[in-house]
Amino acid sequence: MKPLSLLIGILIILGATIKTIKAEKHNKRQKERNVTTQVSGNKIKQYLSHILEQRTSSNIINKRENLLEKKKNQHKITIKEIQNKDILKRNKNHLQKQAEKNFTDEGDQLFKMGIKILQQSKSQKQKEEAYLLFAKAADMGNLKAMEKMADALLFGNFGLQNITAAIQLYESLAKEGSCKAQNALGFLSSYGIGMEYDQAKALIYYTFGSAGGSMMSQMILGYRYLSGINVLQNCEVALSHYKKVADYIADTLEKSEGVPVEKVRLTERAENLSSNSEILDWDRYQYYKFLAERGDVQIQVSLGQLHLTGRKGLDQDDYKALYYFLKAAKAGSANAMAFIGKMYLEGNAAAPQNNATAFKYFSVAASKGNAIGLHGLGLLYFYGKGVPVNYAEALKYFQKAAEKGWPNAQFQLGFMYYSGSGIWKDYKLAFKYFYLASQSGQPLAIYYLAEMYATGRGVVRSCRTAAELYKGVCELGHWAEKFLTAYFAYKDGDIDSSLIQYALLAEMGYEVAQSNSAFILESKKANILEKEKMYSMALLLWNRAAIQGNAFARVKIGDYHYYGYGTKKDYQTAATHYSIAADKYHSAQAMFNLAYMYEHGLGIAKDIHLARRLYDMAAQTSPDAHIPVFFALMKLETMYLLQDTLFFNFTMRWKWLEMDTTIGPCWDLFVIGLIVAGLIFLLRNHHG
Repeated sequence: MKPLSLLIGILIILGATIKTIKAEKHNKRQKERNVTTQVSGNKIKQYLSHILEQRTSSNIINKRENLLEKKKNQHKITIKEIQNKDILKRNKNHLQKQAEKNFTDEGDQLFKMGIKILQQSKSQKQKEEAYLLFAKAADMGNLKAMEKMADALLFGNFGLQNITAAIQLYESLAKEGSCKAQNALGFLSSYGIGMEYDQAKALIYYTFGSAGGSMMSQMILGYRYLSGINVLQNCEVALSHYKKVADYIADTLEKSEGVPVEKVRLTERAENLSSNSEILDWDRYQYYKFLAERGDVQIQVSLGQLHLTGRKGLDQDDYKALYYFLKAAKAGSANAMAFIGKMYLEGNAAAPQNNATAFKYFSVAASKGNAIGLHGLGLLYFYGKGVPVNYAEALKYFQKAAEKGWPNAQFQLGFMYYSGSGIWKDYKLAFKYFYLASQSGQPLAIYYLAEMYATGRGVVRSCRTAAELYKGVCELGHWAEKFLTAYFAYKDGDIDSSLIQYALLAEMGYEVAQSNSAFILESKKANILEKEKMYSMALLLWNRAAIQGNAFARVKIGDYHYYGYGTKKDYQTAATHYSIAADKYHSAQAMFNLAYMYEHGLGIAKDIHLARRLYDMAAQTSPDAHIPVFFALMKLETMYLLQDTLFFNFTMRWKWLEMDTTIGPCWDLFVIGLIVAGLIFLLRNHHG
């Protein structure tokens, strides 16, 4: 534990210079980006301050108007005056209503324009334009635009983070029945961010948000009831909440194929955020473009796929996707031909919907034995697109593609057997193909498996299995896009914005977000939460991530109990968590830590033989543990060799060697230092 910490410290010092150089380069790029966002950010801020003034002053104006109305009613007036007044009032009301309608219509129009720009946006500048329109629409009283602006204030879009102002806006919107505002207030109450930490209040907000139609609230309640967080554990209630969201996700997936968002683990990428496989950085993208232009067919197909779906942090771009697919298709790539067929089948700006063109490309790809092409032909015959509906032909092509391992074809086969489309219903075969497709992460296959477990159709009913499968489908919702924005915010040094986005996703039950939030909290770099609360909140999140199977989180819980971070020091509990991580997940770090505790008898009975065995297991499990284990074993063997020597067996003389009192609690590091010094001395003499 301590020797490993020392070695890690040395590595961090060695890497500091490299980090500084990279930080300087990154800061130059950030300055350029900040210049462009500052102007539009200031405009949005002006509108926001005006909206907040309007919302806070509206109550005072209403009260004044009510008082004036009461005073007027107290005066006695003649019948003629009343009639004249009624005519004037009607005209005034009519003009006022007309003006309000025009004002509302203009606000709605601005909001719709903003949504359209946001959906088609491919750059930060376009997104800023969309939010400028939202700000104007919100200024005109458009509630949906106000929700967008409140979110911008909460999550820190374009450097606008102001949690106090966001809460004011959310509270105002919640009074008008906004389910999104109620969900946001529930989230802030559950963490104590800008509001009092109150789990009971959070649960009330989530309940109202769920009743109003908030999908996020449904997911949060589903996760809470499934895990028993501040409520009595109830699988059936969790299943009900998750099913509502999963039905919505499945409906959208049937219309257009969903793409899973990359979830970067900060715990694995903390040292070098730019070198990760989940996000394609600019330099690597330029290199791949160069290779594609030089005729690398595999790279051309890969870039086409990335642009088609907008993965790895790249913007979705149908024109670029088609460009790379056509280049690869000319070189004879069956995969590229199949993807071109897919583009024409679904239709987009670059490839308008055309069944005949889709059939042509699918046929050529299928003739080369391509699974995607075979699946494409199956879809055309199944839905009767450009050809007559023919279930027998569809089944034939789906079977061929499924045999080649294409998950979408496996799902389609499962669906045909499940629904009895052109063949007899067979739930056992449906389950088989759904299960095969689900192993590759096919979302609709996971959804139908959940349906089968929830209803007991073809399988033994299992509420827990169904709820967990529904949870997996729910996690494919559009809200998962926050993983990318949270990661980029963290990478750009906007820790508060990153934390609040990860924290919301963590509340919804995403395990990666729970560990990322805990990681940020324990660094104590965030300012949106009080410093003394950070370790206890991090421990809570590590615990939730560990329950969901995160081995690193399990080791972290052990560390928190060992050192007393956010809780009391408890060696016994620390040893229990290390044991779970070592036995269940084969964690080398947990084995090393547990060996250290057995060596020194911390929270468990002292056992040198078991300590040696665990040190050896740690080295066998991970190559990274070889050096720390070597030094730990050297120290252990040296100390016990000395202890076994006759001179040190005398009680009176042994007292001066009580290391903890004589040298200090870090005596073991001192001994390792002596061993290293001795080895260096021997090596020098050997070379001399």
